[in-house]
Amino acid sequence: MAAISMTGETVPAGRGLRALAFAWLALFALLLLLGIAVFVFGRPVEPMAILTFPEKKSHATAAANPQHPGAPPPAAPNTPAGAPPAPVPVPPATAVPNNITAPIYAGRSLVADPQLIENTAQGPLPRIAADGTPPMRAYAAPALDNGHPRIAIVVSGLGISAKATAAALASLPPQVTLAFAPYASDVQRWVAEARREGHEVLLEIPMEPYDFPDSDPGPHTLRSGVGEDANTERLTWALTRFTGYTGVTNLLGGRLMSDADSLEPVMTYLARRGLLFYDNGGANRSAAPDVAARAGVPFAQASDTIDSIQTAMEIDRQLSDLETRARGAGIASGSGFLYPVTIERVTAWAHDLPNRGFVLVPASAIVQPKK
Repeated sequence: MAAISMTGETVPAGRGLRALAFAWLALFALLLLLGIAVFVFGRPVEPMAILTFPEKKSHATAAANPQHPGAPPPAAPNTPAGAPPAPVPVPPATAVPNNITAPIYAGRSLVADPQLIENTAQGPLPRIAADGTPPMRAYAAPALDNGHPRIAIVVSGLGISAKATAAALASLPPQVTLAFAPYASDVQRWVAEARREGHEVLLEIPMEPYDFPDSDPGPHTLRSGVGEDANTERLTWALTRFTGYTGVTNLLGGRLMSDADSLEPVMTYLARRGLLFYDNGGANRSAAPDVAARAGVPFAQASDTIDSIQTAMEIDRQLSDLETRARGAGIASGSGFLYPVTIERVTAWAHDLPNRGFVLVPASAIVQPKK
């Protein structure tokens, strides 16, 4: 039987099969040779283009390696690859010794002066200098006097939480007054940092609230009905915890602040020490204005607690009310706590305050002079 080729010619069947078998044999031989070549000489490698991009310089990398600004910062010792960066430590601050023999500054701000300090076994106790300079004046932060209505903001609760205190110092403008609780062992360090940043500082005095002991400001709380000597001893303890403050403010204290008989010896003692008293506005029936006037202590009072309701909208409304009050009276003051929302809203509000015709000042700039 004959086979038909693709050209239409007739080809004998046996001859066509032999040709096909020969073709398959040739293909197999070719593949075998190719495999031997790969085995002997290795796999062929396609050409590869490698693009090297220059490293982007930044202030951080330049500061980390000043000898080679373009190089990455050196890895921290004993830090595994891929681990989160270590937190940046708080920079060291001025530490005030128990026995102060020379003025101590944090930056340009005075933190301690032997002329203003009575050295005691408990620690440095503020006093009026021999030339008549009171601590209130010596430690006061500068205040702009441009004739515009003045507003003072006091934020309390600093010195207990390191994280919250650092956040406040990093955000709040220096014209905001900061009040520190006396209990933390490193409170002087934080006070020095606050003074370095230009803040005026107050000391929080623990005072008895109405719901004591359910709300307990601590073991050195000034209390109603315990007698002048007991409260003076507790007050002295608080006053010796750190230096650099212009005056004091109440930590809680609704009950004591409404008890004129218990409050008057406290005010008299503060007046003799050259300190101001700032009423944070938390006591509904505060006797502090009248008692301060009788005792002759420089006094200021918050007209509003700006964060009684801890929402951005309510804090903004309270700050707006302070502007209205300052526009009418020439001065106004509000107090707040170290809540993150308080820090955020006060910082934002203060940014544009001069454009609205007001000036932010420390607490000492709005005190009523002693009579």
